[in-house]
Amino acid sequence: MELAYEPGFFVRNAWLIPFFPLLGALVTAIGARRLRGAAHLPVWAGIGLAFLVSLGTLASADHSAKYTVFEWLSAGNLEVPFQVRVDGLSTMMLSMVTFVSGLVAIFAAGYMHGDPSYPRFFALIGLFVTSMTGLVLSNNYLLTYVFWEGVGACSYLLIGFWYSRPSAAAAAMKAFLVNRVGDFGFAIAIFWLWSVSPGHDLSYDSIFAAAESGAIPTSAIAGISLLLFWGATAKSAQIPLYTWLPDAMEGPTPVSALIHAATMVTAGVYLLARSMPMVAMAPGVQALIAATGCATALLAAAIALTQNDLKRVMAYSTVSQLGYMFMALGSGVGDVAQLAVVAAMFHLFTHAFFKALLFLASGSVMHAMGDVIDMRRFRGLRHRLPITYLTFAVGALALAAFPPLSGFFSKDEVLGAISGAIHASESYSWVYQIVYWTALVTAFMTAFYTGRAFFMTFHGPEKLPSPNDPEAPPADAHAHAHAHDEGHHHEIGHESPPIMAIPLMILAGCTVLIGLICLVAWPITGGPAEWFAGHLEKTLGFEALGHGEHGFSWFTATLGTLLGVGGIALAYVMYAEPGPLPARMKERFGALYRASLNKFYVDEFYDATIVATVRISASISDFVDTYVVDRLITGIALIPRAIGRARLALYQNGLIQFYAASSALCVAFLLLFLVLLGLQRP
Repeated sequence: MELAYEPGFFVRNAWLIPFFPLLGALVTAIGARRLRGAAHLPVWAGIGLAFLVSLGTLASADHSAKYTVFEWLSAGNLEVPFQVRVDGLSTMMLSMVTFVSGLVAIFAAGYMHGDPSYPRFFALIGLFVTSMTGLVLSNNYLLTYVFWEGVGACSYLLIGFWYSRPSAAAAAMKAFLVNRVGDFGFAIAIFWLWSVSPGHDLSYDSIFAAAESGAIPTSAIAGISLLLFWGATAKSAQIPLYTWLPDAMEGPTPVSALIHAATMVTAGVYLLARSMPMVAMAPGVQALIAATGCATALLAAAIALTQNDLKRVMAYSTVSQLGYMFMALGSGVGDVAQLAVVAAMFHLFTHAFFKALLFLASGSVMHAMGDVIDMRRFRGLRHRLPITYLTFAVGALALAAFPPLSGFFSKDEVLGAISGAIHASESYSWVYQIVYWTALVTAFMTAFYTGRAFFMTFHGPEKLPSPNDPEAPPADAHAHAHAHDEGHHHEIGHESPPIMAIPLMILAGCTVLIGLICLVAWPITGGPAEWFAGHLEKTLGFEALGHGEHGFSWFTATLGTLLGVGGIALAYVMYAEPGPLPARMKERFGALYRASLNKFYVDEFYDATIVATVRISASISDFVDTYVVDRLITGIALIPRAIGRARLALYQNGLIQFYAASSALCVAFLLLFLVLLGLQRP
């Protein structure tokens, strides 16, 4: 083991964190027939044990430690050991991923009860957690890429879990293909890193040391950083590769919670945060990251304003909040690089809890409404679903950055990092000015669409889904109807059972608790997020980043809070009780409303350009293959067939005397030819 200090038990055995969920998944898969309705137990145990080890590493990792578990890949001058890294960034991620995933797995046991593929579902959940924790622990880019692909494969299988439904299969394929586009950029970055790194070493230590020492050219650093960002845009659903994430709602609700909160989409943010010692050396790329995050946050929030599918509102909210994290990561320039990493990862950390809460609460609503998720078909559920109502309210207020909940402090950290970049950046100050004010506008929109979803679902006169409802569309976009299709029925309008309600309460408690920790730690540490920043200081390469002045911005916090309260108040006025105001606003902003409702026709644009181009290319390729290549091969095959038809086979009769006579005749003709040739010479 290569350790700079004597590690504790948990640090030495951090490899057990991905191993335990993997073991649980294997036990569930192998014993599916015997386990049946208890198939969740091995996966619960695996994730639970992984969480305990993660907590141990969180408490005992006082330094950045790495060690080799076994020698993995050796080919020529490429040596890649299976090496794990335990530091502030990885231990924070591991604890969050295993904790949230464990609660989602508990919720899923109630939500998926009665599904005939119940064991397959939990086996895939175990593999998903294994892939994500392996990605976080990896100490080199190639091993990270292996688990990166594992996360993508598991998301494909879980989004398309109900594969017999065409919409689910299409959503899974869309997620798979869009992520392959981003993964291609990540793969090129790895090849480039291998070619420029001293000794072809792909470990984070070697890459960052080489970049800092100047061994890697500045142009290569910029290009590699851009490619890493390219890969992250797909995994973390940023423009232009964000369209797969809202469609991922076709999977079971626990899968949506897992993807949006603890796994998959956080991988891109984590990759850039881990690579920040190198990415911070490319200010142009940093400005591009911030601008892309800004545009994504604004676009996704604008789409979420008008969506009627509760889960789809939450999906676009995730895209928007990921945009905030990218805004923070892109603000890591000069003296404020550390602030950017802290802000991005702190928002990722808090977002995991309240977004998992919101998705699971949406699943609770869907479960109670007989798999209907269109908000126009139900209303006033606060009395029927009191636990879901209260927990959803906590998550909604945190998403709207209402003080003193966790979302308020993490959103302020992001805005503070952007504000710091305005003064720290020499060439792109104007970019960060635009990003800052756009982020504030997006905060208002976030509060409004969150309040709209909350009030439409839980307030006003009670209304339950009816098949004769004139407001109902022909078919709900996400009415998965897994319960009805598989024979599992429940009465509409009942609160979720304890196995689903308890995870909601725990996540709501964590959302409140994190905010209280920030509030209590403020006078002690000098800032609401200093306790979090202190933990991240144990991260590889973190000390090389600029510290900057980390002070709480009362102006930003006050302005952001006023905008948030204003958004909630406007949503209350428009949607708390049925009234004519929403219809008037639709009429006044008709074109904009329709554009937002139709997601600004981005999918249609992609279909008309990229997809159509690929289809035309495929048609041309099929034509060339059928009528050129196949015909050419068939034509060549006709030559020996024609020779065979010339009855030359008659001369192959097996008689030795015939062959001797033929040979003598050929020799005679050859001699005659030579004689005639000699007579013609002078």
